[in-house]
Amino acid sequence: MIRILLRELVAKKEIAEKRKIKLDELAEATGISKTTLSKMQSVHDYNAKTENLNRLCVYFDCRIQDLLEYIPD
Repeated sequence: MIRILLRELVAKKEIAEKRKIKLDELAEATGISKTTLSKMQSVHDYNAKTENLNRLCVYFDCRIQDLLEYIPD
């Protein structure tokens, strides 16, 4: 299974910037709907589009391996 580490990246950014980041802000900055971001955070087997993964990598200035984790079944 592939797990999206969105919660972890948001938490790291909040610590680094010493402020709270809401889904509304993340949605506006990335162009990804708030509903989709919420699903990416909470649904364990969410099938994300590569376009959205790319947008998140740009926003967090990270590599894809920082955003995704492989967990053997």
